[in-house]
Amino acid sequence: MEQLLSSGDAPTVPKVGDIVEGVVINIGKREVRLDIPGFTTGIVRGRELTDESGEYSNLKIGDQVSATVLELENERGELELSFRHAGHQKAWGNLENLKRRGEIVKVRVIDANKGGLMIKLGQVDGFLPVSQLAVENYPRVEGGDKSKILELLKQLIGREMEVKIITVQEDEEKLIVSERAAWEEKQKDKLNQFKVGDVIEGKISGVIDFGCFVEFGQGLEGLVHISELAWQRIDDPRDVIKVGDIVKAKIINVDGSKISLSFRRLVEDPWKNVEDKYHLDDIVQGKVLKVNPFGVFVELDPEIHGLAHVSELSDKPIKDPLEIIKVGETKTWRIISMDPKEHRLGLSLKAVEKKNESNKDVKEQSVTPINTETV
Repeated sequence: MEQLLSSGDAPTVPKVGDIVEGVVINIGKREVRLDIPGFTTGIVRGRELTDESGEYSNLKIGDQVSATVLELENERGELELSFRHAGHQKAWGNLENLKRRGEIVKVRVIDANKGGLMIKLGQVDGFLPVSQLAVENYPRVEGGDKSKILELLKQLIGREMEVKIITVQEDEEKLIVSERAAWEEKQKDKLNQFKVGDVIEGKISGVIDFGCFVEFGQGLEGLVHISELAWQRIDDPRDVIKVGDIVKAKIINVDGSKISLSFRRLVEDPWKNVEDKYHLDDIVQGKVLKVNPFGVFVELDPEIHGLAHVSELSDKPIKDPLEIIKVGETKTWRIISMDPKEHRLGLSLKAVEKKNESNKDVKEQSVTPINTETV
């Protein structure tokens, strides 16, 4: 080494951290020797053989390779080199290029946690969040039970997925990918066939606590939120729909692959004509649908539902509405407020009793007392 450096024909001396080019001259169990042309020999050994780029996984004698300089001279007088550092730089450089070009790549799922999937792209570990799964692999779990979500995610371990890279941070060794973005790319032409306002026909593919999914077109799927199922209040979507039902829906929003649908916007809003059926101070019959600590939901007819606040149930203090009322009971109510634009109608139970008492008082006052002295 000293002779080379002191000779006038010495090549440019590399520095620690530089990448040098060499030719494989020997391959051992845990080491590979390289000839650095016109300079010296180098050795790659131990953990420095690990290569994230995968470029050097099947080396043969005579192959040309790149390696990072760790030491200018080791105990053997050779350059101490690393495939690991060079491979790391190449691997992350390749990932950055793939991200910039927006290419779709294949990854393998190696593990799962409640937040998503651990994946491997080449020799690099990465992460695929639950939110970035395509619709076919998104875990649909009632109530968002995380343990059930994890069970479904674990079923994907070992699978190959097509994804797009959305985050590359080499300094933090952070790689995040999206299956949904890759799906959107492939479905772009199909998605472009639909727009907000279109009416589609499809099949219910899943029912969950907050709505249902509808398959339509060629492999597309949209969500009908529970608030868009019908104009009246619905507590459980399963009460009105089931998987396999053929339905029509209106597209109300398209955001990438997220398609929002509505059933209720295909029928006229019954609240437009509510004032033709009901009026302030009307006495009406209504069936108790649901009892909450704050009040009672009441069905006046299949389309119009009202709310009786707990304070309108009785003049006496009430800790729990169930003390005086039960689900399924039909009661007499008084309409005390109406707001058709907001789809709100207020009811009162105690106001009916007050009105009855008031009418009784008026009747008693209108009866002329009998004068017994004149009889």
